[in-house]
Amino acid sequence: MCRNIRPLAHFEPPAADDEVHAAALQYVRKISGSTKPSRANAEAFERAVAEVAEASARLLDALVTTGPPKDREVEAAKARARSAARYGT
Repeated sequence: MCRNIRPLAHFEPPAADDEVHAAALQYVRKISGSTKPSRANAEAFERAVAEVAEASARLLDALVTTGPPKDREVEAAKARARSAARYGT
């Protein structure tokens, strides 16, 4: 599951709320050991996702860097090239 969490800092345009939420959901799924909580745990699960997303958004807003922002398309192309080299596709 952790492979699905992508770096969100220092991109142009900045990470959208849905990207931050998706990363928070993956994180909570990983640490809880559950991809879908039971009804008894659903409220706690969703609250945890919201809190992790809020903390992540605050972190991303507070980070400072001196380099130029990364381009999403260029980084995606690099990832595809690494995958092709690794898996021979």
